[in-house]
Amino acid sequence: MGRTAVHRTFDETYSAHRSATPETMDGVALEEGMPAMSLFWRIFALNAVVLGAATALLLWAPVTVSVPVLFTEAVVLIGGLVVMLVANAALLRIGLAPLVRLSRQMSTVDLLRPEDRLAVRGHGGVADLLRAFNAMLDRLEAERATSAARALSAQESERRRVARELHDEVGQSMTAVLLDLKRAADLADDQALRDELTQAQETTRESLDEVRRLARRLRPGVLDDLGLVSALTALATEISDHTGLRITHHFGNNLPAMDDQTELVLYRVTQEGLTNVARHAAASAVALTLDTRDGHVVLRIKDDGRGIGFAHEGAGMRGMRERALLIGANLVITDGHSGGTEVTLTVPRPGGAA
Repeated sequence: MGRTAVHRTFDETYSAHRSATPETMDGVALEEGMPAMSLFWRIFALNAVVLGAATALLLWAPVTVSVPVLFTEAVVLIGGLVVMLVANAALLRIGLAPLVRLSRQMSTVDLLRPEDRLAVRGHGGVADLLRAFNAMLDRLEAERATSAARALSAQESERRRVARELHDEVGQSMTAVLLDLKRAADLADDQALRDELTQAQETTRESLDEVRRLARRLRPGVLDDLGLVSALTALATEISDHTGLRITHHFGNNLPAMDDQTELVLYRVTQEGLTNVARHAAASAVALTLDTRDGHVVLRIKDDGRGIGFAHEGAGMRGMRERALLIGANLVITDGHSGGTEVTLTVPRPGGAA
């Protein structure tokens, strides 16, 4: 769908991970009752168990060793060594399992998916390593969010500049051309020439309308002038008229006041989501809702198309995730229960956390 991504993180197997309990999330949580000891002492204890068992067998088993060693005695000793090695390998596999799970999680972590953390219990080497890994993710996410904020701020500034130039310069020039064509058509004596000038007028008028539409999409003036609900209504109407999609929308009456950045993120996510539906979903209808739930603002876009399946997240989806991170929101993209794709953006209550 558009820009990071998200395609599909947007969310699918990871959303199950985030909703899982700490004991089951990606198999990374430390087991209940795991001794709070360092990795060194854990490995030492496992080896001590194996060596202790071998010593006990030598002390109490009816086994003697001759000099020189007999063949049967050598077989028994070699068999005992093999058993010790197998037991030691099995115990070490158990002892090092948290590190294996940690490495698997490290290879799949995505900085655009917040709160994907490893559960930690107890103290010691492995627990300390998990805490350090979680702290590293926190720092990387904070740095990524800061960098994304700068990039998106620059992008919005450039959008605003280009939209202003399209409206003020290109739009005004095309309006002047349109007036000149009309004047020329009015003065033309030849009917064929007048018809050609009239056709040129229509073409110029359509181009002018397209320039204005592009300017509105780059920087929706209605968002600044009339607010989020009016901007989303105008966006849904424009996309419906332009693509033929049947878009129904519902906006709650008790939406809280939101800052400009939050409103812009909600608008851009809606814009990207509806554009993706029009381009890729093969849908005929879309339901757009913006309401509150448990004090949070929830934006939902659901279509009746083919669904997201196992499609890879593209730049558009990852761009939506980056915008969600800017305001601490949670973005989930899944296949709908009755088909199609469902995009849900949950924005934390103003002044609170999600």
